[in-house]
Amino acid sequence: MTIRARLQLNRADFTLDVDAQFPLRGVSAVFGASGSGKTTLLRCIAGLERAAGVLQVNGEIWQDETLFMPVHQRPLGYVFQEASLFPHLSVRANLEYGYKRIAPAARRVRLEQVVEWLGLRPLLDRRDTVKLSGGERQRVAIGRALLASPRLLLMDEPLSALDASSKQEILPYLEALHRELEIPVVYVSHALEEVARLADHLLLLEQGKLIANGPLQEVLARLDLPTAHREDAGVVVEATIAEHDDAYRMTRLTLGENSLWTGHLDPPLGTLIRVRIMARDVSISVQPPHPSSISNILKARITEMQAEGCDKVNVRLSVGQSEVVIARITRRSRDLLQLSVGMAVFAQIKSVALT
Repeated sequence: MTIRARLQLNRADFTLDVDAQFPLRGVSAVFGASGSGKTTLLRCIAGLERAAGVLQVNGEIWQDETLFMPVHQRPLGYVFQEASLFPHLSVRANLEYGYKRIAPAARRVRLEQVVEWLGLRPLLDRRDTVKLSGGERQRVAIGRALLASPRLLLMDEPLSALDASSKQEILPYLEALHRELEIPVVYVSHALEEVARLADHLLLLEQGKLIANGPLQEVLARLDLPTAHREDAGVVVEATIAEHDDAYRMTRLTLGENSLWTGHLDPPLGTLIRVRIMARDVSISVQPPHPSSISNILKARITEMQAEGCDKVNVRLSVGQSEVVIARITRRSRDLLQLSVGMAVFAQIKSVALT
């Protein structure tokens, strides 16, 4: 099950030229700087922009040289940056707008499910949607899109118009949808934090061109991409909750053959969670470190190094059979430690860096 997109759109000051195939499951994030073509690509998938080329979704042709399926015939939902609720309708009526237009036999999600997933029950009887908070409006908009029973959900920077508090309010709901919903999502964002929390697959755009396309963990671990040069560069790994230390209010995670300690987490033992490890929070030692305040010290091997500006170096470290972390250190540290590719070292990770 895949989406196959070979699309080209020429404008006076911009050209979108994308040839990509990515999974029709989970969350595929389209990431890049402002002006890289993220929203344009999403609008082309929706049929809101008419690009040249081919778009095939799970074997069904939505456009090619002879066919262009109009927007209203494409089985998708679209969540915009602004919630754009119908102001004359209550929250319940907004949710039911698309739901009532879908034949009962074709409904893939139920109203009660969406209300539960998005925490909308306290809002159902609200008649003045204008007075809802930004996060509440966006949750209603997402619910309305889901209740149209789309086979594909497109989300165009759904958190960009929200303040920091509203973003933190809505992210857990998006994570819950990711866990429980079978509808695949294409999620546009310029915020790496959102992508790291939500995405399974990552498409990286730069000036209208696709420069990377693959599983999230693999793309974020590449040193040759713009994501490695950001202040918030880092990797995402999956770990299992192995132990809760109630005396010290800490939790031990297993990452392959390694253990990681972090602040206390609520999920039960055995829960698989996503962990983000920032490059700036990883240091390197060539000797087994003496006792220190850093809880996580992992045996590692250097697999790649790249300069970062004139004074820093990004170091890619293998810390298990398939696990990778990135460390950002100074050129001076690299030279003093005489680091080289293939060298066995120790990676030191601050527990507070695990999110």
